[in-house]
Amino acid sequence: MLHHISLPVRQLAHSGDFYDAALAALGYRRVFEDDTAIGYGVEDGNDLLCLKVNPGAHAASPGFHLAFSAPSRSAVDRFHSTALAVAGSDKGKPGLRPDYGENYYAAFLIDPDGHHIEAVIDGERSSSSV
Repeated sequence: MLHHISLPVRQLAHSGDFYDAALAALGYRRVFEDDTAIGYGVEDGNDLLCLKVNPGAHAASPGFHLAFSAPSRSAVDRFHSTALAVAGSDKGKPGLRPDYGENYYAAFLIDPDGHHIEAVIDGERSSSSV
């Protein structure tokens, strides 16, 4: 359904450090960058998430967040720990979320600009990826 998502950020380098750490744990990397933007994905020049510098940037209102698909529970754990070591805030440690589903394993963070993000693995993949 979605081709890509762009997020406004106040300090591109600072936010880039955070997303480098968080998204590397999930298998994503910088696929382009210039003075005003950093794109993340898996293929050069084809961004799935784009950070765009905007000094007046504000996060979306509560209730909006981005959930990134993770390849394993250990990737969810790395997403949380490596991004917290760089910047951002904890919004929910890695673990099962039985209210969301029997095998819903996720972690939640708030990035340096206040955007709420999540890494999740759900379903059959999670039980074989412990």
